[in-house]
Amino acid sequence: MTDKIEITNERVFAVDRQTLYAAFADPAMLERWWGPHGFTDHITAFDLAPGGHWLITMTASNGTDFHNRWRFDEIVDGRFIRVVHHEPVHVFTLEMTFADDAGGARLTWRMLYDKTEETEAIWHLFRAANEQYFDRLEAALK
Repeated sequence: MTDKIEITNERVFAVDRQTLYAAFADPAMLERWWGPHGFTDHITAFDLAPGGHWLITMTASNGTDFHNRWRFDEIVDGRFIRVVHHEPVHVFTLEMTFADDAGGARLTWRMLYDKTEETEAIWHLFRAANEQYFDRLEAALK
């Protein structure tokens, strides 16, 4: 038995791996697609390096702001990013793996949450939200 909840999503995008990686590594591009449907974003800090910080305000369609604080743990340029989400509510680790695929490039998105009563009750919502992130990313890449 583990003390973590793991959520994994993956999708193949019709672009090369470097283009897919750049969609995250470029804050201006990242603001175009980050978050589920209906959100807009404003990035105030983005230091894509181990120990670097990422501060983003996600604004829901009803105008509610969610200030998020992240710390980058591991970066393998063009291939892998591990980042830890610290605020506002859920603390979790997100690992993004970028791989070549016959259809373009595959993004594997793995989230690790501490197993709590709250995360056990709502983890299934995160998987669906992640697919919305991927939908928005796909649209931004066109």
